[in-house]
Amino acid sequence: MTASSTTPRAATTVTVAEIAAMENVDLGVTEWLTVDQDRIDLFADATDDHQWIHVDPERAADGPFGHTIAHGYLTLALVPRLLDTLLTITDQARGTNYGIDRVRFTHPVPVGAQIRLAAELVTSRLREDGGVQYTVAVRVDIRGQDRPAMLGQIVYLTYPPA
Repeated sequence: MTASSTTPRAATTVTVAEIAAMENVDLGVTEWLTVDQDRIDLFADATDDHQWIHVDPERAADGPFGHTIAHGYLTLALVPRLLDTLLTITDQARGTNYGIDRVRFTHPVPVGAQIRLAAELVTSRLREDGGVQYTVAVRVDIRGQDRPAMLGQIVYLTYPPA
């Protein structure tokens, strides 16, 4: 997956019919988003994952990273919010997260770090139920790091109005 641009741009705007014909389309990169301790704590509360490496700054200071880090699943959970700034489907009646083909958490996201999403719509196909299934290759970058926080391929469904 390659995002040819390092500068955020306006969202790609398409219809459900247009997305059905798309493949290998670079959607670009998002603006930077700060992952602060409040966001990490809220995610911990929502998921009941209060592991000290995420929520205890004092203990984490003596841990392997020297500070708290975001949950890997928090990084993944931010993908739809970030992707919405890169891809707009104008006539979508509903959209669904259909699944994940592959996700790897390749570098921890330190508290206070800024992340952004790079995305490429790699495949799409019309389904018998009238929806369109499409796969987006994603990379979550961390500002100032050479390695991304996450790499993956996520599958979505979109449906036109009835």
